[in-house]
Amino acid sequence: MIGASPKTSGHVELEGRAVTIRTPGEALDAGIAYLTEDRKALGLFLDMSCLDNINLAVLGRDAKLGCILDRDKARDRANNAFASLGIRAADVGVPAGGLSGGNQQKVLLSRLLEAHPKVLILDEPTRGVDIGAKFEIYRIIDQLAGAGVAILLISSELAEIIGIADRVLVMREGRIAGELTGSEMNQENIVTLATGSQASAARRAIQ
Repeated sequence: MIGASPKTSGHVELEGRAVTIRTPGEALDAGIAYLTEDRKALGLFLDMSCLDNINLAVLGRDAKLGCILDRDKARDRANNAFASLGIRAADVGVPAGGLSGGNQQKVLLSRLLEAHPKVLILDEPTRGVDIGAKFEIYRIIDQLAGAGVAILLISSELAEIIGIADRVLVMREGRIAGELTGSEMNQENIVTLATGSQASAARRAIQ
């Protein structure tokens, strides 16, 4: 969906029209942003400052004469991100690798938000963060959804899914095993669809 791997089947529609995405850059240009489950290996540049990490997706927007970066604008953007997402660090100039897991996640999330996505894919967004940071991330997700951003959340934590999702699609062996909404969204139904336990029981009964 974001062009990181070649498409094998299906198509992507955004706002009612088909879009062709071959690279992550094209996905971002189309309005689709992806937060990786492995922020340290695949998301952040840990030796770089929070300021530079936050501004990576919008470098072209800040460039003067095509090559000179507006550092003042970049610093203002990073300071605003720190304030709005509650990122705790001494300064936007500190290396991202020195932050806690929750604050690293919010730095990575703020980079994606600067691209003003229409669709935000969050892959295990609270993995490796403390309980306080989890609730802050949930607050941010709720605000984004309220502002009209479509949130696609991928999570292995059932309580997290049930607590914040409006609709749940359960995957099993690479295919959608079922869809749950409202009172149907409970741990028993999710586990049943994920494991195929009812289908397995039915096959055993027939045999």
